[in-house]
Amino acid sequence: MPGRTPPLQPPPPPPRELPRVTFWRLRRNPLRRSSDLAQAWIGLGLTLAVLAATPLALFLVGDAAHRHYARTSQHQAATRHHTTAVLVEDARSHPEPGSAEERQTLYPTKVRFTDPHGRTHTAHADAQPALPRGTTIRVWADTDGELTGPPLSPDQIRSRAMGSALIAVLGVHVAAAAAYGTAHRVIRHHNLVAWETAWAATAPRWTTSP
Repeated sequence: MPGRTPPLQPPPPPPRELPRVTFWRLRRNPLRRSSDLAQAWIGLGLTLAVLAATPLALFLVGDAAHRHYARTSQHQAATRHHTTAVLVEDARSHPEPGSAEERQTLYPTKVRFTDPHGRTHTAHADAQPALPRGTTIRVWADTDGELTGPPLSPDQIRSRAMGSALIAVLGVHVAAAAAYGTAHRVIRHHNLVAWETAWAATAPRWTTSP
């Protein structure tokens, strides 16, 4: 009917509170065992240790790795030289001449080069496809006359140092997880032994007829 006031609607139900399961072992309750509390403190201690050790490992290992690879690069720069080598055979042809893949492909080819002491060496170096015999290419060689790669670049040093730091951080997390897993297994075994002992004392009263 016009002008009729609609009936009051019941208030919406209050939002359901999520079960309080986080850190339940730290909360006082009649079912909590001393082993539960010990496991909670172990987990909390390991979590705090990981939070403290992660940036420390990241910095210390990263810095040590960066200094190590920087020294390695300096040693390589002092013991390696860029020289010219001559192909003593034709480089292998690519099955798709003129393709983009050909421009990115290198084939091991026999070359001859001279070291700083005037000694001639023969080795295999990467060469572009279809280069004819007698073509010269640039190669890196060490003081022993062995072909090698160029000294580590700053980008390579930085990348390897970061990789070492990340591996160290991963090691911290794995060690903490392994420690917690070991503690969990020990505590679980302790709880099972205690349960069996309690049941051995209680079972006769349940199974013996009056």
